[in-house]
Amino acid sequence: MDLNLKGKVALVTGGARDVGREISLALAGEGAAVAVNYRNSAEEAQAVVDEITARGGRARAYKADVADLAEVKTMVDAVAADFGGLDIVVNNAGLAIRQKFTDSTQKEWKSQIDTCLYGAIHLAHAAVPYLEKSGDGRLIAVVGDSSRVGESGLAIVAAARAGVIALMKSLARELGRSGVTANTISLGLIETAHDKAWVEANRDKLTKFYPLRRLGQPEDIAPAVALLASPKGSWITGQVLSISGGFCMV
Repeated sequence: MDLNLKGKVALVTGGARDVGREISLALAGEGAAVAVNYRNSAEEAQAVVDEITARGGRARAYKADVADLAEVKTMVDAVAADFGGLDIVVNNAGLAIRQKFTDSTQKEWKSQIDTCLYGAIHLAHAAVPYLEKSGDGRLIAVVGDSSRVGESGLAIVAAARAGVIALMKSLARELGRSGVTANTISLGLIETAHDKAWVEANRDKLTKFYPLRRLGQPEDIAPAVALLASPKGSWITGQVLSISGGFCMV
């Protein structure tokens, strides 16, 4: 299916690794120019850029911490200047610390909330003027299904990302008259995004929660993001799409 993203400019936060990497490659494969955001993964981000450009696409890496509003604004303005606009924003960057709630500290609460919730707010606030100017802008957030159903050990990140869902629904209502859509992709456990030793040690137990009896892979997610980013997703807004192997069915 040709999703007709030629001429579009996309920014993917956390775009250097795992799910973000696949999203960056998928959007580029459909013709979009891709800004690959990273915080610490400079080499991985450049590898994604090199892979896209080797295939004839346009891409560039941008360092910014989404928890820092000034850095986000600088990055978004630079992307729009470098590529001539901004049409698609995928808020994929995140931070999760798996631990018992009563063992967690205020510093750990803040780091997760700053990245997951404030990061989404910062990105939307900086990017929305460009998305409205585009006329058919796309704002897509990637969260975990813990934000919808809760998960032991992930109380803080689940709470932060539940806020992201509310943010996206509210922006969908506010921005719709400008042709901007806002949607959320809610993920089950993507095994590459977690400690490999922990996944392997718990694989049998974990897969029992999934009717399809396997954990997710980054390539399971990217096609849906590309669809929502495309003209074919123009009448989908304010929605939460669970891609979770059946883990969550509400």
